[in-house]
Amino acid sequence: MFFSLFSFFSFLSFVSFASFVFAQPTKSERSSQAAAVLVEARKLVDAGQPRAAIDKLNALGDAANPLVAELLGVAYFHANDPARAIEHLTPVVTRLAPGSLERREAVQVLGLSHYLAGHLAESIPYLEEVRPLVPDEVKLAYTLGMAYAQTRQPDKAREAFARTFHVAPDSAAGHLIAGQMMNRLELEAFAEAELNAALRKEPKLPEAHYLLGQIAIFRSRLEEGLALMRDELAINPAHAMALYRIGDIYTRQLKWDAAITALQQSLWMNPYYSGPYILLGKAYSKTGQLEAAEDMLRRAVLYDPNNKSAHYLLAQVLQQAGRAEEAKREFAIAERLQGDAVK
Repeated sequence: MFFSLFSFFSFLSFVSFASFVFAQPTKSERSSQAAAVLVEARKLVDAGQPRAAIDKLNALGDAANPLVAELLGVAYFHANDPARAIEHLTPVVTRLAPGSLERREAVQVLGLSHYLAGHLAESIPYLEEVRPLVPDEVKLAYTLGMAYAQTRQPDKAREAFARTFHVAPDSAAGHLIAGQMMNRLELEAFAEAELNAALRKEPKLPEAHYLLGQIAIFRSRLEEGLALMRDELAINPAHAMALYRIGDIYTRQLKWDAAITALQQSLWMNPYYSGPYILLGKAYSKTGQLEAAEDMLRRAVLYDPNNKSAHYLLAQVLQQAGRAEEAKREFAIAERLQGDAVK
């Protein structure tokens, strides 16, 4: 599972080149004209205009110059084109002076570009090389942890995630965080191993039972999931999501009254999440309480207007209530949202 370029670019600021100290070129490295262009291109990259920097560097016609190629790679990275960044940086990274700012920048950008391009194994050596140079950079540690996890290296992933969140890797918290991250990546077997390790170290650790319960529910082990959610509530009785998951289990088991109780409790703890409203709407409709069902589903639509299920269930309730025209409008919205989802 890889991040999209769009979602990943929210943290490109960590590769901040505004403070990059550009070494003045010597005559043996490039002409004075090339030096001036490099300075101008660097300013454009720092100003958020990488495409303009690319045009300026390409017009220079000196791609064999490693400093030109390095800055071109950086500019392509900022222009949301990791493939071109890799193309320019890979041949020159070894030609840049060890310990230089240019070398450090090239290695860092190569690691991120490979990650963005989905080349997880290839990204790791570059990210590992630059990590000691920026030991307190949590976003780099996070990226490295995600790469380790997705290449099935759980111990290294846990160490990187622990650095990200400033906890000890072998602590209960370290295992919990690693389990949470691996669960997000749908690496359930690794997540379960980490979460169980966390509970062995600290049996009353908040969130661990809840996350294990989520995995159990995902795998349709409903009774196990129910028991784990209750274990979480024994530690944290105000856990709104655990109550919601219990309500979810009861709806799957067609235990409508029990579902209504758990879902209502969830909403009392957190009234701003659409999930319990949707399930309550379904439960109320199944028990013949159409007015209450409509109320819950309209609240779901209020909090999550683009939720296809909420509109579809609302249409069904309106249809049951004999309000055909209103139902038709809601069915149309649900159909449109379904079409949007597959585009």
